[in-house]
Amino acid sequence: MVSPTRDQQPASGRPANDDGPQAGDEDDRLLQGVAEGDRSAFAKLRERHLTRVFSLALRVTGSRADAEDAAQEAFTRAWRKANSWQAGEAKFSTWLYRVTMNLCIDARRKPRAEQLDPALPLADPGPGAESQLIAAQQEARVRAAMAALPERQREAMVLCYTLGQSNAEAAATMEISVKAYESLLVRAKKDIRARLEGTET
Repeated sequence: MVSPTRDQQPASGRPANDDGPQAGDEDDRLLQGVAEGDRSAFAKLRERHLTRVFSLALRVTGSRADAEDAAQEAFTRAWRKANSWQAGEAKFSTWLYRVTMNLCIDARRKPRAEQLDPALPLADPGPGAESQLIAAQQEARVRAAMAALPERQREAMVLCYTLGQSNAEAAATMEISVKAYESLLVRAKKDIRARLEGTET
């Protein structure tokens, strides 16, 4: 299993990789180490990105088993990619999220009997227990609305609201223009709003 555990989260509760200004340089240094066969560098690279990769896969597939498989394969491909990685040409996290997304799309297209995990939260846990209880019913409706979105719209929402990517970063991950990404996001929000209003009593 590759799902992250609590001890892989920093004290602040944020993922180990915060995609800050120095993140790309650190990833490039670690990838160089991986290319040289340094397994500890690969372990550090995996630790930096595992939480977000697994979170992304879980939101897109709605299946913990599929999310674990996608995350495992994404890091396997990262190991193989290290030898040909060109530092400074692209952001590793963008490449990794794109690979993860494509693996998740493939997983969702496979016929299966299982349904979206009803306990799956839309966003990373943050509020206290009392707040979660108050919001539980509304969040369940939002999850259902998200699950019903067309594939590309759901991807756009996940990149924005689960990973917290900027429009430019999300567009790069999806390999589309910023304008096209923003259009997807607008349509997704409109669709979710319509579904939620339709379920209001």
